[in-house]
Amino acid sequence: MTEQAKVPAIRFAGFTDPWEQRKLENLASFGGGHTPSMADASNYVDGKILWVTSQDVKQHYIENTTTMISEKGAATLTLYPSDSIVIVARSGILRHTIPVAKLRKPATVNQDIKVIQTVDSCDSSWLLQYFIASNKTLLREYGKTGTTVESIDFAKMKSTALMVPYIEEQQAIGSFFSRLDNLITLHQRKYDKLVIFKKSMLEKMFPKDGESVPEIRFAGFTDPWEQRKLGEIVDVCSGRDYKHLSKGPIPVYGTGGYMTSVSEGLSYEEDAIGIGRKGTIDHPYRLNAPFWTVDTLFYSLPNQGIDLDFTLCVFLNVDWKSKDESTGLPSLSKQAINETKIWVPSGAEQRAIGAFFSRLDDLITLHQRKLELLQDIKKSLLDKMFV
Repeated sequence: MTEQAKVPAIRFAGFTDPWEQRKLENLASFGGGHTPSMADASNYVDGKILWVTSQDVKQHYIENTTTMISEKGAATLTLYPSDSIVIVARSGILRHTIPVAKLRKPATVNQDIKVIQTVDSCDSSWLLQYFIASNKTLLREYGKTGTTVESIDFAKMKSTALMVPYIEEQQAIGSFFSRLDNLITLHQRKYDKLVIFKKSMLEKMFPKDGESVPEIRFAGFTDPWEQRKLGEIVDVCSGRDYKHLSKGPIPVYGTGGYMTSVSEGLSYEEDAIGIGRKGTIDHPYRLNAPFWTVDTLFYSLPNQGIDLDFTLCVFLNVDWKSKDESTGLPSLSKQAINETKIWVPSGAEQRAIGAFFSRLDDLITLHQRKLELLQDIKKSLLDKMFV
């Protein structure tokens, strides 16, 4: 190994010493757990002690668990302190990744979880980020396929060699990524709250069953809404195969979104609502002209006087899965769309509602892009700040 390979591409100022090769087993102690008898309800009733299973290791920090256990249930388990690292060692998810997290509260674990407690010369925040940065390599080297479920050869993993800086540099790196993780979590929560808020407002700003006016309206609108059929406010058009077309600037969309770009469009000037004909039939989305859609994606053009953004909200409020006409791959017909009963207000109220949700969508997109940018920055820095 060259001296160049013993230091990362990016370092904090003041750190110049080469990193040293150490074995994981010399940096930490290891533990595990089990499942208290589920036949004895007293192991779980009124439980207040965190009990980590593979379901709980979906984020990189754990403050709560799906199941809590009682003091009786925890009597034969080790209560691991906060800052301990937990790794999923047995689960179907190990086909793709090794879930790893850090405890923010003391917790017990079940038999599918391994716990790592660092020694004084190893910073737990740094080691967590090492596992995140090295996830694919560790999975490739220590993942094994069992007869029923995938697992990690943890005994071998403990002997893995890793490049480690002095504790002061570990702490600087660990602290930096902890702050970055907190920022990512903050934007994730903002994004999640906006998505939940949008869902709630879609329910409250459209009439419920048996009612002709919504729960929430903009000031100045008092007239009842009219019941119509979707076919009365939109023209549902079929997508077509695009493979005969040459490459070009016009986007092609399928049920999953953008696919490629071609030389011709099905709609050049009119924006529309895309809705799946086969496969994913319950995720309508806006199509900005010009565009082409494949044969598994309908595009719906609003009739004159109908607001497009309002129409998208109408589509989002329909339970499309209930209109599935197939026993196999979900399918939707033009007739099912056209016959769907909806409520429609005046043009002015349509525009007010459409503009509100359009601005809300812009805000959601903004937070989503910020979140993705931070995640990309972290991924890049993990590659450059570890050896």
